[in-house]
Amino acid sequence: LEIAMYWISLGFPIRTVLRICQVPRSSYYYRMKHSEPQKPIGKGRPIPGFSYDINGKKVADTRIKSYLRQLIAGPNEAFGYRKLTVLLRRKYGLVINKKKVYRLCKALCILAPQRERTNKVPRRVANNRVVTGPNQLWQMDIKYGYIAGKRRHFYLASIIDVFDRAIVAYYKGKACNTQAVLHTLQKALLKRNVNVQDHALVIRTDNGPQFINKAFYAFCEQAGIEHERTPNRTPNKNAYIESFHSILERECYQRNCFETYEEAFTEVDRFLKYYNNHRIHGSLKDWPPREYLSLVKQGLIKPKDIAL
Repeated sequence: LEIAMYWISLGFPIRTVLRICQVPRSSYYYRMKHSEPQKPIGKGRPIPGFSYDINGKKVADTRIKSYLRQLIAGPNEAFGYRKLTVLLRRKYGLVINKKKVYRLCKALCILAPQRERTNKVPRRVANNRVVTGPNQLWQMDIKYGYIAGKRRHFYLASIIDVFDRAIVAYYKGKACNTQAVLHTLQKALLKRNVNVQDHALVIRTDNGPQFINKAFYAFCEQAGIEHERTPNRTPNKNAYIESFHSILERECYQRNCFETYEEAFTEVDRFLKYYNNHRIHGSLKDWPPREYLSLVKQGLIKPKDIAL
């Protein structure tokens, strides 16, 4: 019956199609008069079995299915349900959303299989730790800034040492890809001479695309760094870099209206130099990060263990 209704929807004579398909006329007209009942999904309302066109006329789901068959019979056979939705709206004037088109495509068995992710890397979830000194745990993240004169954004990738709150290294630019992040991390390792210390360095990030690819994983393996990733929707696991971003937003970004990239980059450089060398921190006994670390190494300040 479905095949017969498909050919009838294309304009072929009803009696001829029913005779060829060996479908009784009574079955066809009963089906047209009593549309096939739809099963309700969950506790919601039942599926109506039709949609409207731009003129407000009802178009049965069987007719829409025939449209879908016609669309995938031509050069659009590789299209997914989202693009088929666009074609149904433009070519046939239907008022329909992609969720219903997905449901109809699934009923017709014309959905392509989902692509498998092939670049997944092992994930080490962030653990509870106690930080007792520098270069034990770093946190890294990316922050946006806005250029009002260009109506564009710029990026700032920063690495903070949880122990002394210092920004070990950072990158600023119009874009921020994996190579920029790796260059920043390498610069931080050289600056702190991490390769000569006897304990392993842990770097914690979120699940941004710059941090979950094979290149970042391979670099950490080669450098002997333990890379931790925070669980989804848990910014508290990256609290120190998030806190720095809040300070950056409040004391730098909101106090300036940048007209050019050069102006923004100059101001960011100035602020980060001030942050590391002069801005006092209540959690560091009211010392800037650089002086705090120097006093700790001299034994003049006894630091507190940081549990996170």
